Amino acid sequence: MNKITYKVVKQDGGWAYEVNGTDSEKFPTREAARKAAKLAASEQAAPGHATPVSYEDEKGRWHDEVADGSDRPKPAVEG
Repeated sequence: MNKITYKVVKQDGGWAYEVNGTDSEKFPTREAARKAAKLAASEQAAPGHATPVSYEDEKGRWHDEVADGSDRPKPAVEG
């Protein structure tokens, strides 16, 4: 299982959370950003539904698979 970390950080006079190099919208307080990060993390961990997936690999070949929706990361919130 992969781990994903939501980090609460200062941003432009407010607060945000960062995950995988991407910042969220700005929040007025650290606690508001932390609450939003916890909500996003809980949604990230929720199992999904089986979904058909088509993708092209690096050699230009197409693949069709079914993602069963159970391979979810283990989220954590820091800050």
